[in-house]
Amino acid sequence: MDMKRCLFCDGMVPIQINGENERFVGCSCAPGDSYSLQKESYDKFHALSYSVKRQMFPIISAYIRERSDCDETVMLSFDDLERIEHLPSIPVTIEQKGERLLQHLYRHSDAPGHPVVIHKLSDSYNLTYSLNLQELVYIIERLKEELMIERIGTMFKLTQEGWDKAAALSGAKRLKPCLICLDEKNVNREVWMDEVLPRIEECGYSPLLSDDAQGDGPSDYNVQTITDSKLVVADLTGQSPEVFFAAGLALGLQIPVIWTVQSQDAAKLPADLFQHFQPFVWDNTEELADMVQRRLTS
Repeated sequence: MDMKRCLFCDGMVPIQINGENERFVGCSCAPGDSYSLQKESYDKFHALSYSVKRQMFPIISAYIRERSDCDETVMLSFDDLERIEHLPSIPVTIEQKGERLLQHLYRHSDAPGHPVVIHKLSDSYNLTYSLNLQELVYIIERLKEELMIERIGTMFKLTQEGWDKAAALSGAKRLKPCLICLDEKNVNREVWMDEVLPRIEECGYSPLLSDDAQGDGPSDYNVQTITDSKLVVADLTGQSPEVFFAAGLALGLQIPVIWTVQSQDAAKLPADLFQHFQPFVWDNTEELADMVQRRLTS
């Protein structure tokens, strides 16, 4: 596997080529995960002045880490630089940055007092959108003094007070985004909403029906919605080209795809499709919901 330096955290990491994008795997921007950067944007970012890099690269690194930590698929281009710089959600004050650390611990905790290990703490000041390790250490000590957290080495725990504050900031724990692609000329949307989507949500996903994710064209999917998804369910009933497109794009981005088709349409699918994928063939949506739930919990 090829290696390349991540511009935003300065780590040398494996990359995977996906069309026009390079996928950086396991750097400090996305520990245990990855993010994608347009190939042509790498040199543009690299050519920025030192002062811009010093100011913006830690923020971009923090942006990537927070989004990937929330189970979002992160794809960047040079055009995103100005957008990220002016995001109102970027924390500025020490208090706001401390809240980001509380939210990170909350996402990885089951209850107050649950231990969370932050590996490579010296490379993790992007957790608080800090420009350096010294600021992160100051934020940690401040949260300890405020009795929001406890710390032993690289192990952190939210106190009850810290848990309550993080819960108020974060709301309910984030469900992973899931796109449901249907040909609604041939599939009953309401039945899917009533019987299939609740079962997917039980498995930790936030399902979005395809007609809520349309782009500007007459039947185009919103590409960003697909790239932000952690799972795509593609129902091939009706053989919709848009469903094939969305599922194909998801596969190219290494997003898992569950293929389904109603039994009456299974014979209409291209024969070579079954050589590569094995769709769940269903007669009724209750049966389909059972199959999808078993797949997600197996």
